[in-house]
Amino acid sequence: MKRALILSGGGARAAYQVGVLKALAEILPDDSENPFPIICGTSAGAINALAIAAHKGNFKSAVNALTAMWQNLEIGQVYQYGWIDIFKGLSYLGFSLMNEGMGRRRPLSLLDNGPLWNLLGSKIHFENIAQSINSGKLLAVSVSAMGYTSGHSVSFFQGHPDLQGWTRYRRAGVPTQLRLEHLLASSAIPTIFPAVRINREYFGDGALRQLAPMSPALHLGADSLFVIGVSGNRTAVKANRRVPHRHSPSMGQIVGHLFNSAFVDAMESDLEHLERMNQLLKLIPEEQRNKEGIYLRPVENMVISPSLPIDGIAGRNVRYLPKSLRFFMRATGSTAKGGGATAASYLLFSTEFINELIELGRADALAEAESIQKFFASQ
Repeated sequence: MKRALILSGGGARAAYQVGVLKALAEILPDDSENPFPIICGTSAGAINALAIAAHKGNFKSAVNALTAMWQNLEIGQVYQYGWIDIFKGLSYLGFSLMNEGMGRRRPLSLLDNGPLWNLLGSKIHFENIAQSINSGKLLAVSVSAMGYTSGHSVSFFQGHPDLQGWTRYRRAGVPTQLRLEHLLASSAIPTIFPAVRINREYFGDGALRQLAPMSPALHLGADSLFVIGVSGNRTAVKANRRVPHRHSPSMGQIVGHLFNSAFVDAMESDLEHLERMNQLLKLIPEEQRNKEGIYLRPVENMVISPSLPIDGIAGRNVRYLPKSLRFFMRATGSTAKGGGATAASYLLFSTEFINELIELGRADALAEAESIQKFFASQ
């Protein structure tokens, strides 16, 4: 059975995934090889995906290296945040209005993520991916990005030579040799980080227009899915309960909902669809499922997602940001008081926030240790 690891996007929220992987490394035997022959990541989840796929050692050493990278991360290693940098980004966006909304020298963005290029270029050794595929330890690794010209969600994957690309409505799979450009394109949050040109098209964050986040893993041959989400909807307010409001929505609150619609909603909708298909297939006799050349199979899955609302954690940790970023967050209402802590959570690469999410992820996964052991044992 081919097991796939699916890591969703979410900026700094992806630190939660590191905690879950850390717990998983504790639950599995210490000398375990990578238990996921297929690894798929989107946005910041793509960074975690490639960090695991491109590591030479066993699963535990790969997770330890990834954890160390996140725990030692500083905001300045992701983007430039000085007063001059912030106002330069705002000015650049403003001047674009005199050029039909386009950047003159580089793609439009509020922040310069040049430091992230340097960090990932030094930490992720892409040449190891081919070695893992040739040795049979890895079947395929995929990162998704959105083409600004075509509007398609493209899953760039590197894998076994027998794997073929695919084309569906508004989405496609393209075999290629993964490079740093694919990773930065997948994690380029729109208007926040600059788009990245790959071949003849500019690409941005893979969560945009990703209608079926689990589709790449299934196209690559996965029979079971281990999904790590970054949504706090397990503790969300029930739909029929009235939520008090103190003011009209702030800019940060509006942007936060837009981010959630891209990074969270599609994954949850796809999971719900998968569960319903599994239930439907269980009602159909196996000999009836594959008539007329259409192969249908139930897909076992396990989902780990935050047991506490990440927005609340972000609201408590905004105070740890540098003064320039705190000013920007307050000015746009991206704080707990302004109702926009959701937007802040995607850019909150502070040590305190990251460590809290890692610990939350580890605790949530350890709480499901028995279920995780059954998930792996059944396969």
